[in-house]
Amino acid sequence: MRLSLLDRSRTRSGETDAAAVAATVARAVDAEAAGYHRFWVAEHHAVPGIASGAPPVLLAAIGARTDRMRIGSGGVMLPLHQPLVVAEQFLLLEALQPGRVDLGLGRSLGFTPPVRRALRREDQDPQDFVDDLTELRALLDGTGEVTARPATAGRVPMHVLAVRDGVEVAARLGLPVVVGGPAVGSEEMARTLADYRRTFRPAHGSRPSVTISLDVTVADDDATARELALPEAWAMAWSRRSGEFPPLQPVATIRDQPWPDQVRDRVERSLDGAVAGGPAAVRRRLERLVERTGADEIMASTSTYDVDALRSSDRMLRDLVA
Repeated sequence: MRLSLLDRSRTRSGETDAAAVAATVARAVDAEAAGYHRFWVAEHHAVPGIASGAPPVLLAAIGARTDRMRIGSGGVMLPLHQPLVVAEQFLLLEALQPGRVDLGLGRSLGFTPPVRRALRREDQDPQDFVDDLTELRALLDGTGEVTARPATAGRVPMHVLAVRDGVEVAARLGLPVVVGGPAVGSEEMARTLADYRRTFRPAHGSRPSVTISLDVTVADDDATARELALPEAWAMAWSRRSGEFPPLQPVATIRDQPWPDQVRDRVERSLDGAVAGGPAAVRRRLERLVERTGADEIMASTSTYDVDALRSSDRMLRDLVA
C-alpha cells in the first residue's frame, strides 16, 4: 500500500500566509524522511484559509528541499489554464527533478462567483475538460501540434481528480484516478470504482490505479485525535454558514466560541465521519476502506492548527501503515 500526503497550505489564525507556505515545505521535508511515497500540493484561489494558488511554484521550492519522494499537484485546475502552459510548467519541473513529478488535474472553477469572474472562467462544457486532458497528454508526450519545452527524457504522469462522471473520464482516457470526499467509502463509490476498472482503456501501457484522498488524523488515543481534527471540521462547517473558508483556529478558541446549532450538527457529523483516532482504530478504518475500494494508494489530506501535532500524526500514520 502506497502512502502519500496532500498539503493545502492551510493558513492559521494569528499567522501569516508566508508561514503557511513555509510549513508546507517543512512538512514535505519531514514526509520524505518518514518514507512517504509522494507529496502533493493544491490549487485554490483567493481563499482566506489557503495560502497557495500556484502548485508549480510551490513544487519547485519543495523539489529543491527534497531528493527522492515524488512531488505533484492535487491538483492543477485545468479549465483555468491553457494546456500548453501547464505542459511547459510541469516539463520544467521534470527537467529540474527527473522522475519525480506528477500532474494531478481537476476541473473546479473556484469557490465563489467573484473568484470565478477574477479567473475569467464562470462556466464550462464538460467536454472541454476531456479535450484539454487529451491535448495536454499529447503535449507532455511530445506528440502535440507544437512541441512543449523543455523536452525531457522522462514522462510526467497525469492523474484525474474526480467524482462520479470524472471517474468515467479517467477510465476512458486510461488515466489513474484520485477520489475523495464524504462518499469515498460508500457502496456507490465502490461500484463507481469497479466500473472504472471494468471499462478502463489502457493508453501507453497504463493500468487502472485508484488513490483515495481523505483526512486521516492519528494520535495516542481517539479523544486526542478527535480534538486535533476539530479545527478543520469547524472551518468546513463555518464556511457553509458564512460562504468563506476561514483559517484554522486553536481548539481552545473554538471551544470558547458560541456554537450555533447548525454549525454544531455539521461539526459533529464531520468528526463522526473522519478517520481520526488512535493507531489501532485508524488502521482498522483504513483496512476496511481499502477492502471496499480496492485502493492502490492512500493520500492523507490532514490539516490541523497544531503543526507539531500534525507532524506527529504524519509519523504515526506512516508507522502504522508500514
